[in-house]
Amino acid sequence: MNTWFIAVDGQTRGPYSTQEIRSMLASNRLEMDSLVWKEGMTDWATISSFGEFAMPEYSRSGPAPPPPHASSGMTAHEIDYEIMGHEMQFVEIELDPGESAVAEAGAMMYMTDDIVMETVFGDGSDSSQSGGIFDKLIGAGKRLITGESLFCTVFTCRGTGKGKVAFAAPYPGKIIPLDLREYNGEIICQKDAFLCAAKGVSIGVAFQKRIGTGLFGGEGFIMQKLEGNGLTFINAGGTIVEKDLGPGECLKVDTGCLVALTRTVSYNIKFVGNVKSAIFGGEGFFFANVRGPGHVWLQSLPFSRLAGKMHEFAPQNSPARTQGEGSVLGSGLGRLFER
Repeated sequence: MNTWFIAVDGQTRGPYSTQEIRSMLASNRLEMDSLVWKEGMTDWATISSFGEFAMPEYSRSGPAPPPPHASSGMTAHEIDYEIMGHEMQFVEIELDPGESAVAEAGAMMYMTDDIVMETVFGDGSDSSQSGGIFDKLIGAGKRLITGESLFCTVFTCRGTGKGKVAFAAPYPGKIIPLDLREYNGEIICQKDAFLCAAKGVSIGVAFQKRIGTGLFGGEGFIMQKLEGNGLTFINAGGTIVEKDLGPGECLKVDTGCLVALTRTVSYNIKFVGNVKSAIFGGEGFFFANVRGPGHVWLQSLPFSRLAGKMHEFAPQNSPARTQGEGSVLGSGLGRLFER
């Protein structure tokens, strides 16, 4: 007998037998697009993906619905890519004639002569560009509240052969390539993580439902939601660590180190435990508590931490640190001869 687990609102429930799931489908307590998992599967999948649940007596209203996003009209362009560099990486994307890639404004590093650049409202996906001006404003507004620009840049190959365009990360770290088809068409990431993607990927908004998570989670109430069925690239600081969490498996993470997670992962904020550790431990008052099932990406050096150190050691913010540096006379006497 198969033993199944069900993901409901970020929580794992189960185990259930095949017959129990069929009964829940028949009584409308479960939908065909709900995510299930059993031993031997590499990732979660919708119930509609399994023929044993698609029997007519349990379909209720005709054929089983397609997997998420399959009917949304978002068909991303298929692109080839190569990530270059080690600590200061960039991604080079190869486009066939007519293919397009979309990127953050200012991310382009170089492009060949047959690539045409166009600035558009929103995220450049078909969903944000179709319809009237109101639909386009909604697409642009989603980007604005996630901290991104109102505009996005689309790069299209207009030549008879293949063209190339490269996009560079804005700070030291790694570029993570993600094929959304491998993650049920959706990834949640921090607000400034998105770098570029194949045209057709939609950049939306993921609101944190828990007030504590929004206030103290480091990423606020709003995170980015990348949806579609194509390649997308996100950037993160330092070294990247991937964790594959099993059902119910929990990981405590510094709030700034959480880069991205699949939609089946539950994410909330926990107090460090006691006031002494919070004040003198140097790790802050809260940490992120992520619970499986699902996949999590972590970064070793959040940009906020790097910027904080740079600000701390800047001469105008800490003049005492500059004394004695660079001269046997010391910085104070040395400045006398600068006037």
